[in-house]
Amino acid sequence: MKLPPFDYACPTTLPEAVRLLAGHDGEAKALAGGQSLVPMLAFRLAQPALLVDLRKLADLRGIRISENGVALGAMVRWREIEDDERLDAAHPLLKAAIAHVAHYQVRNRGTVGGSLAHADPAAEMPGIAMTCDAEIAVVGKSGARVIQAADFFQGALTTALTLDEIIVEVRLPAWPARRRWGFEEFARRRGDFAMAAAAVFYDESEDGKARNAHVGVIGVADRPLRLPSVEDVLNERTIDEATIADAETAASAAVDPQDDIHASAAYRRALVGTMVERALKRAAA
Repeated sequence: MKLPPFDYACPTTLPEAVRLLAGHDGEAKALAGGQSLVPMLAFRLAQPALLVDLRKLADLRGIRISENGVALGAMVRWREIEDDERLDAAHPLLKAAIAHVAHYQVRNRGTVGGSLAHADPAAEMPGIAMTCDAEIAVVGKSGARVIQAADFFQGALTTALTLDEIIVEVRLPAWPARRRWGFEEFARRRGDFAMAAAAVFYDESEDGKARNAHVGVIGVADRPLRLPSVEDVLNERTIDEATIADAETAASAAVDPQDDIHASAAYRRALVGTMVERALKRAAA
């Protein structure tokens, strides 16, 4: 299918990119990796008057690791995360989740910022951002601001971004060396969108009890979800078979998916429980 007609610009500075987006009354779209936007153009789900290509913006590139955590530039590609050995220790949960993103060809082009801005409820990066209390730094004609992940995702393909704002980077808090974690995803085929996935982590006290438990899921609502009721089950308990069984039950009860062409609501509800169970077993191991 042919793309609709549009004008094209490839700015070399972030202020120039913001001016281009702001100057078209909502009829301009930022182009990052294009792995979501180009198919939407092909199906006429998006018909912008102007595409603003961000590929030359050096300010949006790079992975920075410090004592404060991991900062991913908006134009960091999935392949760069896969290939960065520092992340094996600095954020292994991120690296495990990104391994499930689509296929190798897509991971060569798809970007962190593009995924966050697209906000597909079954996408891995929004789920990691939500689970890990990420901060999303953006800039627009009114200046720079930081949006908490919990406030950023507002619905399917809907975010807190204004029409002239560009994501600059996503910041993930520091990852303790002894933190336990797990990521599990189920899709019809490897590389397909998740029918359900769970990301979990917790810190362990000296007496072996879970502290600071975080549980997030994707693919079962119009946005990525944190499951505080499941976190309450885990905190201050040893993560053994009984606790994991309680968490599985709580996870299934915490979500309210809809029937669709891929699965019934009941199936997805049960699947969420299974993904949480498997992720916790991986973490506990």
